[in-house]
Amino acid sequence: MKTAEYIDPQGVTIVYDVYSVEKPRAVVQIMHGLGDHAGRYAHVAVALNSAGFSVYAPDQRGHGRTGVKQFGGDLSKLGKLGPGGLRAAVADFTQMTEIIREQNPGVPIVLLGHSMGSLMGQILINDHAADYAAVVFSGSAYRQPGSMNAGKLNKRFDTPGCTGHEWLSRDPAVWTSFKEDPWTFEADTLKLYGVADGLRLFGKPSKDMAQVPILLIVGEDDPLGGKPSNIKLAESYIERAGQTDVTVGVYPEARHEIFNETNKEQVIDDMISWISERVAS
Repeated sequence: MKTAEYIDPQGVTIVYDVYSVEKPRAVVQIMHGLGDHAGRYAHVAVALNSAGFSVYAPDQRGHGRTGVKQFGGDLSKLGKLGPGGLRAAVADFTQMTEIIREQNPGVPIVLLGHSMGSLMGQILINDHAADYAAVVFSGSAYRQPGSMNAGKLNKRFDTPGCTGHEWLSRDPAVWTSFKEDPWTFEADTLKLYGVADGLRLFGKPSKDMAQVPILLIVGEDDPLGGKPSNIKLAESYIERAGQTDVTVGVYPEARHEIFNETNKEQVIDDMISWISERVAS
């Protein structure tokens, strides 16, 4: 793994990791969630490497090393998007894709977005689906009122003495590591993004989207949207956007971070199999 940087049009330095293999079958671009950072996907990148895929994983605006640079080391400001807001953050996805293409000419690119990364990814592929050989959204939701939980995500798991992070996974080690990680924080969208950018998260698949294989994977007990919301999203991709290759994978009893769940190996293996079926050798 190596680390590199690029500067976006607003002057924000984006730090990203590259997990490369020789002659990759494809490159997977990982976009993490709110309150998250790229380092929490190292095990996913290693598994993808083992299957012949290179991986690029940036710390998005306001997160991880990017956020530390952006706010001069003030960790209390992590989560804020900075100049250009949500639109600029989504545009950073495209800039990362362009860098991947320049460094890996002719190699297919797969977009993997988790949680907020998947919501931004939905906005991105409305206009840029043709840039990707396949798209995977985990822990996602249909971007409509009533289909995304805007309240306390840990509410159904609250018990006396709980950490507040039980909604992430059934694995207590995940709760502890999230709490102790200096670069993770509570995913309070309205507080961090503000009303205007919060409203920009709402939307539907575009009727003019290019065709792209889409995989939606979600835990059945994911409080952000879960199974019902992801089925609505899949139906919208098929009925509204005319997509012909849309797959939904629901994992019983799993919570939000399915790549950090007790059955994470199964989740990752299933995803790799799905990608492999859609990407040329």
